[in-house]
Amino acid sequence: MERTYIKDAFEKTGKVELYGWVHDTRDLSKIRFLVLKDISGRMQCVGIKSETKAEVFKLMNSVNRESVVKIIGEVKESKQAPGGKEVLIEEMEVLANAEQPLPIDVSDHSKTELPKRLDYRFLDLHRDKIQAIFKIQSTISMAFREHFIKKGFIEFQPPSIISSSSEGGTELFPAKYFEKSAYLAQSPQLYKQMLACSMEKVMTITPVWRAEKHNTVRHLNECRQMDIEMGFADAKIVMKQMEEVVKYIVEQVIENNKKELEILDIKLKVPEAKYLTFEEVSKLMRKYKVKVGKDDLTGEAEKKLDELFPDTIVFVHDWPLSGKPFYIMPKDEKADAELSEGFDAIYKGMEISSGGQRIHLPELLEKRLKAKGLNPKDFKDYVDSFRFGAPKHGGWSIGLERFTQVLLGLENIREAVMFPRDRDRLTP
Repeated sequence: MERTYIKDAFEKTGKVELYGWVHDTRDLSKIRFLVLKDISGRMQCVGIKSETKAEVFKLMNSVNRESVVKIIGEVKESKQAPGGKEVLIEEMEVLANAEQPLPIDVSDHSKTELPKRLDYRFLDLHRDKIQAIFKIQSTISMAFREHFIKKGFIEFQPPSIISSSSEGGTELFPAKYFEKSAYLAQSPQLYKQMLACSMEKVMTITPVWRAEKHNTVRHLNECRQMDIEMGFADAKIVMKQMEEVVKYIVEQVIENNKKELEILDIKLKVPEAKYLTFEEVSKLMRKYKVKVGKDDLTGEAEKKLDELFPDTIVFVHDWPLSGKPFYIMPKDEKADAELSEGFDAIYKGMEISSGGQRIHLPELLEKRLKAKGLNPKDFKDYVDSFRFGAPKHGGWSIGLERFTQVLLGLENIREAVMFPRDRDRLTP
């Protein structure tokens, strides 16, 4: 007999072979209930003292919660059972016993605090709510990939070990690479630009590392980025690409994750899009007496944009050049411009992406590197890649975990990572 998943068992009659974890048990003396769960759902299994084998009936009362079991039984109609069906147990075998007491509460309404849950993440992942988050996250990444593959983008895998900073700054994790110094990549930025200047349309989902000593509910030191880069594209073109893919991702989650959204008690709407300049946003914030930085938006301003434009991706473009990385194109290709061809995307009160048109002119790129206090010699291969026929190009990056947090309204980004890496956490 082949294994039957619980979801499929509800569509069957007759004998089935189920594998899963013991979610709960109840003893009513002459009848015993065991709720079995697997990745597809839950099913009530029943033992009757007068009908079930004595050893099986006894085992139902002694098996520990979260133990792994195999059950063979008959699927029966039952008006009282959740889903209208249950399994009358004929055979039962404990495949792996769960020690008691469990170190964390794995019930549907767990009261265990997040840090301890993360200490025992392998057990926390037994919970339906936690599984729902990552099933939705799987849809997000698949939808991102599917959308761009259909549009002719080529998926690439950038290196994770680099010789110097991708974006400037010192927030890098050093690594020993034979006799040389190296770093964990903080971005695929430089490589995806090189590819956009040859293969035109590229995309990737890749891990990145940032050695920033922060400890907030929206930052990680290791995360995964969903990136695209396009040749012959400016900021307007790549902003439109983001608008389309975010809408597509949300559509796919709504269509394919109804059960998970219900478990998390979340109602989603496909967002609209609004385009505003940084100056327009600054004026708007001053009107509502909300602080805005000289070349950045405050968290308060991002939240205000969500209040003013709910269920909307707000693209804030014509960003001050001083607030953007060295590779973002200055307005009108002038090194001394005040504005840039860079943008941020704000969704549900939080920045989900930065992007823009890149510098494809080697001399201008060297000037911008120097303006940011960086040595062009450290970026020689990167700069040289634009000396032999590089078109204008642009792109952006969306953090997979950040987007999951925003979409699902999670309080802490660590909820959107199976095994988080932050300043204090390196295990499990």
